[in-house]
Amino acid sequence: MSKRKTSSRQVPPGCVYELMVSLNFVEPRVWRRLWVPDNLTLAQLHLVIQTAMGWTNSHLHEFEIAGKRYEPVDEQAQMHGPAGLDETHVRLTEVLGAEVASFMYTYDFGDNWRHTVLIERRKRVNESINAWPMCVAGQRACPPEDVGGSGGYQDFLEAIGDPAHEEHIAMWRWNGGPFDPNGFDLNRVNAVLRELI
Repeated sequence: MSKRKTSSRQVPPGCVYELMVSLNFVEPRVWRRLWVPDNLTLAQLHLVIQTAMGWTNSHLHEFEIAGKRYEPVDEQAQMHGPAGLDETHVRLTEVLGAEVASFMYTYDFGDNWRHTVLIERRKRVNESINAWPMCVAGQRACPPEDVGGSGGYQDFLEAIGDPAHEEHIAMWRWNGGPFDPNGFDLNRVNAVLRELI
């Protein structure tokens, strides 16, 4: 297997973080285990989490790490409050280092999807298997976009899972067909991640 080339602008990874990303306030738990090299920027990690979880990158987001907020800094992002630090050029190694054990990732400030991200391990880089982002495990589908947060998601599951429910047909149409809350395709996620970064 050939090794991946790094451009002169790209910093080679020093370690790989094994991250457990869990969606808060949803039961049963929706989670993904990711391997991400420490040379990724927070903006790139955002795209990895979006892909792994199954979100569509249609809303604003932010990271809360060691008491600081990081987000895409533009006019639209600043509409939800005082601007955080720009995530664009901040690498994971700079904000996670060897001390940070967990951090928060929030997506869609309306639905308020909060994710707890635990750093389970810091691994050595092996260029042939883990020098790029990948999802190594996970369970359950993330909720549909714009479903109304955790409460709206629970209502959605009740309606779409019960053909006798008065909202069943409406939810089916709104979702564009059936919804499997247990659905998660690891191979599909990794195929997209390979093209992403």
